[in-house]
Amino acid sequence: MDLVLLCVFLPLVTVAWGQYGDYYYGPYNYGDNDEWVNVYRQGFNFQCPHGQVIVAVRSVFSKKEGSDRLWNYACMPAAQSLGEPTECWWEEINRAGTEWYQTCSNNGLVAGFQSQYFPSVLDREWQFYCCRYSRRCPYSCWLTTEYPGHYGEDMDMMMYTYDYYIRGATTTFSAVDRDRQWKFIVCRMTEYDCPFQNV
Repeated sequence: MDLVLLCVFLPLVTVAWGQYGDYYYGPYNYGDNDEWVNVYRQGFNFQCPHGQVIVAVRSVFSKKEGSDRLWNYACMPAAQSLGEPTECWWEEINRAGTEWYQTCSNNGLVAGFQSQYFPSVLDREWQFYCCRYSRRCPYSCWLTTEYPGHYGEDMDMMMYTYDYYIRGATTTFSAVDRDRQWKFIVCRMTEYDCPFQNV
């Protein structure tokens, strides 16, 4: 009898959660057959479709393949309240072999990644593809935990809450492990235009 009640009430709780609680994004579609966007030691350029932003990042590490990683990304449409993107651009290059911190300028949101591998340092340089939505501004920003948890581990970062967006990242680089750990900069966006240009 308890199992029957659980089967009856569980769908109702799920619907209520979706209406009143934080909206859960997943599961994610990482593209065709969950294939990687790159091969080891090669560059890549990934952009979400127009009006979509990055909501998940997946990666696996291989020491024997030049201490490089395979990468994949998932995109979701930005909230309708943001409207259509008014401008998109590539940010400055973050150099290989160094630690760095970068957010999308002009209040942009991350909608893609571009990367090139450098065998001389066994690392990659990176660029964010950013899109601005009218004059909406970020607020309530925070840093995620480190991804991966330890150098050389697989990585699977997912945005679980609707209306939070990736605005950039900070990374540390290990000269011993030749790998990076990422903390993503996550923010909410205002539902009104605001005067700030580079928050």
